[in-house]
Amino acid sequence: MYHRSVLLTESMEALAIRSDGIYVDATFGGGGHSTEILKRLTTGRLFAFDQDAEAIKNRIDDPRLTMIHSNFRHIKNFLKLYNAIPVDGILADLGISSYQIDQGERGFSTRFEGALDMRMDRRQKLHAGMVVNEYPEEKLREIFREYGELDQPGKAAAQLVSARKVQPIETTGQLVELLKPFAGRGREHKYLAQLFQALRIEVNQELEALKEFLVHGVEVLKSSGRLVVISYHSLEDTLVKHFFRAGNWSGVVEKDFYGNVLAPLEPINRKPIIAGDQETAENPRARSARLRSAKKN
Repeated sequence: MYHRSVLLTESMEALAIRSDGIYVDATFGGGGHSTEILKRLTTGRLFAFDQDAEAIKNRIDDPRLTMIHSNFRHIKNFLKLYNAIPVDGILADLGISSYQIDQGERGFSTRFEGALDMRMDRRQKLHAGMVVNEYPEEKLREIFREYGELDQPGKAAAQLVSARKVQPIETTGQLVELLKPFAGRGREHKYLAQLFQALRIEVNQELEALKEFLVHGVEVLKSSGRLVVISYHSLEDTLVKHFFRAGNWSGVVEKDFYGNVLAPLEPINRKPIIAGDQETAENPRARSARLRSAKKN
């Protein structure tokens, strides 16, 4: 299985799919969410985005589906190209797929030896090896602090800069061995997961892409259209929460002279929806999933 879709039933309910509507699966992956959307369409259309060529291979043979090999940050441009604006609903399942993690050569996992790659779109130039071996110490420290939320990011950055003077750091195994001593006993797994997350976010510019997607996603939605996002860590979830609530990244609500909230969206669920016990038992990745939904004003 390429990837088991998380919160499948809940995401379909949040989309409130109309059989003749136009929908977007912004993160196609293994096609689980797209399959469920198509089941609910008759004359409707579905546009699915994915930047990973491996995910594109999972395309579904259905004339109502249009596959787009691109980052979801370009949602507005492509939908305009296909004359598909406005749309009734958009779904995005953020983060990394199980398939990507399990392919050691992609460099996403702390468990497998592989090249320091971490590119979701292999057509791009920047990869994790370049970040580790070429970024200045100050920039590495910033990435580890902001994207990995490491307790002592400076020590990790200094260690990499010192080690790469001797020889290039080219594999995930080298990286793990260099930085595992800073984790603290019993915290190795969490520390390395945070470290790899920081590098992956930097390589793929994930938070910048998410911001662009949210802004452009609202622009292509019709009035009362639904935007549904599943996130897996606090950095993503905070951006989504703030944007859904206030239409900005601070989460501070602005009001007009009459006290009306000046925000393009209205949250549907005030608190995020999380996976139930059965789903988390069957799919451990679902434990960290947070689903938020909103409709366009």
